[in-house]
Amino acid sequence: MSQHGDAAYEAFFKGYNCSQCIALAFAEEMGMTKEQALKISSGFGGGVGRMREVCGAFSGIVLVLGAIYGNTDPAGKSELYAQVQTLAEQYKARNGGNSIVCRELLGLKTAEGSPIASPRTEEYYRKRPCPELIRLAGDIMEEYISAHPIAQKQE
Repeated sequence: MSQHGDAAYEAFFKGYNCSQCIALAFAEEMGMTKEQALKISSGFGGGVGRMREVCGAFSGIVLVLGAIYGNTDPAGKSELYAQVQTLAEQYKARNGGNSIVCRELLGLKTAEGSPIASPRTEEYYRKRPCPELIRLAGDIMEEYISAHPIAQKQE
């Protein structure tokens, strides 16, 4: 477990969505205030707007990756896409579900169909795999940054 993974995990119990937890944990590395990180990641929760598509924790990884290692030259997008795919494979392999899809990770056949966020109750926290998936995403991103120091990134 990592410092960022633990921070992201703890943020979930404060009511933030999965993507916000990752963005919040890496706000400093992204050169953002905590408020900016929370705002920019707020729509990715619940598998993007609670549609139960791409896992919010994984979306957080992609957001952090782009903020730190992204590019402004369209010619560089393939390199970033390759990094995203590598991180997706790591996330799938390590989450036990072999997926980056929210509804699959939650064991749902279909999305609930409502944009209304579930109340954060003890029961909610007990039945969700989200806190551990968030910790995993934070760990993976911290490991990635450690292996690819930010000071060495290319502009």
